[in-house]
Amino acid sequence: MSNYTRVYFEGLGIDFDLPSVAFTIFGYEIHFYGLIIAIGFALAVLYGGRMAYKWKMSLDGMTDVLIWGTILGIICARGYYVIFEWSYYKEHLAEIPMIWHGGLAIYGGIIGALIGAAIGCKIGKINFPNLLDLGGIGLLIGQGIGRWGNFFNQEAFGINTTTSPFRMWSLKIKENIEANADVIAAKGMEVDPDLPVHPTFLYESVWCILGFFILNYILKHKRKFKGEVFMLYGIWYGLERAVVEGLRTDSLYIGDTTLRVSQLLSIIIVVLFAVAFAICYTKYKKGTLWNCLKLDSDAENNKSDEKTEIENGTNN
Repeated sequence: MSNYTRVYFEGLGIDFDLPSVAFTIFGYEIHFYGLIIAIGFALAVLYGGRMAYKWKMSLDGMTDVLIWGTILGIICARGYYVIFEWSYYKEHLAEIPMIWHGGLAIYGGIIGALIGAAIGCKIGKINFPNLLDLGGIGLLIGQGIGRWGNFFNQEAFGINTTTSPFRMWSLKIKENIEANADVIAAKGMEVDPDLPVHPTFLYESVWCILGFFILNYILKHKRKFKGEVFMLYGIWYGLERAVVEGLRTDSLYIGDTTLRVSQLLSIIIVVLFAVAFAICYTKYKKGTLWNCLKLDSDAENNKSDEKTEIENGTNN
């Protein structure tokens, strides 16, 4: 039973044993953490593939995007986390590849995936802004599902709460808080290991899934220009992360300061993406949007209008 931990949801009046290992293959343990992330990734890929087919995007090109995005996404997600926890990993180099133990930074993964996707788009001749819109929704799928991997690992939780209806506690959470008591205190937080905590993984999961439905609707019915949905994704996710990150006890920090890396980055992303969206939307309304961001249907209409004007001019 060493792979199980008892989880208590005091506000809901329930408790149960939570396993960390899903199953074993040839003596190798498959952890729920990795399995759930893989499921989220697979569903995101299926969604992107289906939409790419509808948009008549090159399947070979999408394969290039998938390969490069996946490889660099995983490498950067782990690298981002290791960099900001280097004080630990420099003494435990052998643990760096052990991603099944946790320690994948979402923002690092997004950065890596974007770099990989740009390379894949170049090779496969895929329109990058178009791909970004599909990628933004795919990220919401992957993040919304993948956060449950944190639940099975009993990590990514927040500070104490006695009011949240979903407040939780487990021996694993207690041990984690006790083991990191000095670090938590150094960052100005007081966390009682015997009291329930915020299930911050749940807050982010619900927010991302809600965002998926909203942005999926915009993509299919209200999209005005290429890159629009990705900008909205950055604003939507950034707002949530900026708030929820402030509740967490396991944040990555900038050096010895109390500045949380993801919280600061989220605020920057929200501001930059909001400004970019405002500029692009204004130019769209004025009819001066850059051609590279015009939807294919709008571009075709513009070509038809220009052709008509030329013909009319010739006839005159």
